[in-house]
Amino acid sequence: MSDGDLSSKYVLQTAGFDARFPNTNQTRHCWQNYTDYFKCVAAKGEDFAPCKQFKRAYHSLCPNEWVSKWDEQRDNGTFPASLEP
Repeated sequence: MSDGDLSSKYVLQTAGFDARFPNTNQTRHCWQNYTDYFKCVAAKGEDFAPCKQFKRAYHSLCPNEWVSKWDEQRDNGTFPASLEP
């Protein structure tokens, strides 16, 4: 597969500007998109387009280690926030 094939198949984007998080430290922005994604999925399902946007944003903003830790906490019932819609 050539590089041209890859670039036409995958589009990489970072999360867009969010006026609620104007500072360079994006920790809160990461957290908010992670929790918003799971609240959205609980209310509307994984295929709902706005839910997918939250997922893309937290994957772009959050370190993988944080996401892994939060996923484990959700699985164990110890996640420190409510994810109910």
